[in-house]
Amino acid sequence: MSTSIIVGGSNGLGRAIAQHFADRGDTVVITSRDKARAEEVAAEIGGATRGLGADLSRPETIAAAFGDVTEVDNLVITATSQTPNSLGAFDLEAAITSVTIKLVGYAETVRVLRDRFRPGASVVLFGGVAKDRPYPGSTMVTTHNAGLTGLVKTLAVEIAPYRINALHSGIVGDSPKWRDMPNHPHIARTPIGRLVTMAEIVDATDFLLRNGGINAQELFIEGGVLAG
Repeated sequence: MSTSIIVGGSNGLGRAIAQHFADRGDTVVITSRDKARAEEVAAEIGGATRGLGADLSRPETIAAAFGDVTEVDNLVITATSQTPNSLGAFDLEAAITSVTIKLVGYAETVRVLRDRFRPGASVVLFGGVAKDRPYPGSTMVTTHNAGLTGLVKTLAVEIAPYRINALHSGIVGDSPKWRDMPNHPHIARTPIGRLVTMAEIVDATDFLLRNGGINAQELFIEGGVLAG
């Protein structure tokens, strides 16, 4: 039985990924900044799923948060802070928080769990297409998602022979964030004529985790919107 850790698995795409792993029989650990929330969602997911409290904006607490995790086969990190930010109305505290979570927090989580990886273990870090397609208020989101490019490459060397890749999704049409917004502007700009789905993101994540030849790469699941 595999052990899958989903950091940020209490909602959105992280929760969908956690459900997928639980449904196939994995031991699953999900995290939220709110431990009670993580435990509540773990119970809803069912199977061998449990919740932990972990706040990637406070990297000094990460080691203790994962103290009782003893083995890891799959590590997926989706946690983020997407507070809109721009130079015109720059929120310094929000900027520091977002970069800390996405770069320092991601790196520290991998470092903490690295010695508990089982043979064949793999890591997927979540970014987003704002890396290459900024939007109003995406100053820090674009910056830290771009930073994942370098983080994945250096960590691939540092955690070898274990693998690590990044997944950059576009607007996910049936996600909780976007499912109530009809006719999203990206639809008209996407060659496939629709937004990508949560099921497609889950499948792409699973592919990166299981395919032993994919390492230090970035996979874009966005229906071709970046080509438009």
